[in-house]
Amino acid sequence: MSENLDIIYLFGYSGMTGNQLERLLPILKSQITKNTKLGLVLIHDGVVGITTKGKIPKEVEELLSMEVEIFAMKSDMKARGIAPEYIHDKIKSIDYDDLIDVIDTTPKVISWM
Repeated sequence: MSENLDIIYLFGYSGMTGNQLERLLPILKSQITKNTKLGLVLIHDGVVGITTKGKIPKEVEELLSMEVEIFAMKSDMKARGIAPEYIHDKIKSIDYDDLIDVIDTTPKVISWM
């Protein structure tokens, strides 16, 4: 599913509202400079703003340019009317079994919710 990640973040805030992603980006950048292999799972409202059919927030664009493996939960996308074929190519849509695999193989899981 994913290469061996050091840290996986579970992120549940919309990139369209609030500043949660804006606050997370400097932390991710700092960890990347230390050669930490990062993953980010977009869950709940975290999937809002990732469709190529609409406006992608600048924070999401910045995230997409970083060396972070990005996943989005299929069930959360479906619940919000986001079709997997319309998400950015860098984002991998996953189901619950895939999420369990990612969490199981990553030594550190951080919930940002």
